[in-house]
This record gives sequence, C-alpha cells and structure tokens, in this order.
Amino acid sequence: MTTNDLFSIEGKTACVTGGSRGIGLMIARGFVEAGAKVYISSRKKEQCDETAAELSKIGECVAIPADLSTLDGIKSLAGGIQDKESELHILVNNAGAAWGVPFEEYPEEGWDKVMDTNVKGIFFVTQQLLPLLRKAGTAEDPARVINISSVEAFRVPPWENYAYPASKAAVVQLTCHLAKNLASDNITVNAIAPGLFPSKMTNFLFQDEAATEQFEQHIPLQRHGKPSDMAGPAIFLASKAANYMTGSTIVVDGGSLLA
Repeated sequence: MTTNDLFSIEGKTACVTGGSRGIGLMIARGFVEAGAKVYISSRKKEQCDETAAELSKIGECVAIPADLSTLDGIKSLAGGIQDKESELHILVNNAGAAWGVPFEEYPEEGWDKVMDTNVKGIFFVTQQLLPLLRKAGTAEDPARVINISSVEAFRVPPWENYAYPASKAAVVQLTCHLAKNLASDNITVNAIAPGLFPSKMTNFLFQDEAATEQFEQHIPLQRHGKPSDMAGPAIFLASKAANYMTGSTIVVDGGSLLA
C-alpha cells in the first residue's frame, strides 16, 4: 500500500451533518476535494442547497435538509440517504447548537435544544444509519463514525454556556461507548475536539478584532484554526491510516489546552 492509498478516501460515500457552514463545511469540502461523494444536512434548506451546489462544482455533493434535534428529522435524513445509497462509509456527526445565558437566567428550552442536538442527535443519527454503515465496513477497511466534540469538553470556558461544554463532554464518553459496541460490526468511532475555528458559534468573537487577538495570544500557536486544519484530521480518521483507531478523541486546538 502506498502513502497515497493509505490516506485516500476517494470513491467513498460520506454524510456530514451540519455540513452547510463552519466546521461541517470545512470537513465536507475536504472530503469532496479528496474524491468522496458527500451528503450534507442542516436545518435551513436554502443554505444547505446553496452549499451543496457550491461543492458540486468541485465534486459530488447532495443536500438533505433536516432538523437533527428531533427524531423525525433524523429519520428523514436517514431515509433520504437510504433511498439513494446501499452503504455509507463515513458519518460525521457535526450538527451542533449552543446557548449562552447567565446561570440564573438559563432556560430549560436552551438546555434541551443543546442536549437534543449535540448528544441525542449523534446517538440517533448513528443508530438510524447503522444498517448502511454495517454494509460498508470490512475488517480491512471499517466504516467510520466521526463525532465532533470541543476543547470545552475538557475545560471550563470563559463564558456562561453551561449546556454546551456538558454536551461536548458527553460526546467524548458516547464516542467511547459506541466504539466498544460497534467494533464487532467493523465500524470505528472516533471524535475530534476543535479549539477556536470560525463558525456561527464563534462569530461574536471574530466580530471584534481586538478580542480575537487577545484570545489568540493564549493559544500556543498564536492563531485560530483554518479549514485545512479541520479537514486534515477528518480525512485521516476516515482513511485506512486510522484503521486501528477507535474510541479516541483528537484535540485540534493549536495547543490551547496547554495554556
């Protein structure tokens, strides 16, 4: 096997939830550029369709809009893929939500939305797509589930967004649990924990150049993440190079957890 073969995902079929923007788009674009057929999903149909059309100029990308905070939405996504594919090689559970409010004011609505999307969504999307993942996986080249956690799973953030770090810590544990139970199905389950990347959730920080620079001063590599910084680890986990990895979480944060 050559190095090119080791890191290749060409010809594979992938699904990236929350793939119309932010970290999901970074991963979806990287997969398409690497020769995979990619299904993307997001709650907003117009944005999902626009992103799929943009990525289709590079390779093959299909939009299936769905609200993955609900079981009906999850079943709609799974059904849409099952109608078109007999197997699914790669599932990236990236769809996420955040809610920032002071502790005394934190609403049940915000807590439930974050937990439903970030934790319940991962569990049931994986469950509903399990038949396609099972068909794709072999001992020589397992199917892949890649869950997107966060560095906030491992530290207390400087802002009051209580449900979000709790949900992302749950993603790490859920990744381990699924990895153990799905190994016999020739499916690996790993996670990526991003640090500071441009996304809808971090727009508030990037809108203030001084605040961004101050935040980046506490990152050992002195910068925020770029699209290639996120696509690279995802492609690695989806390729044969990661065949013997399961239950792991890769931190991609420029060293911010060290600061």
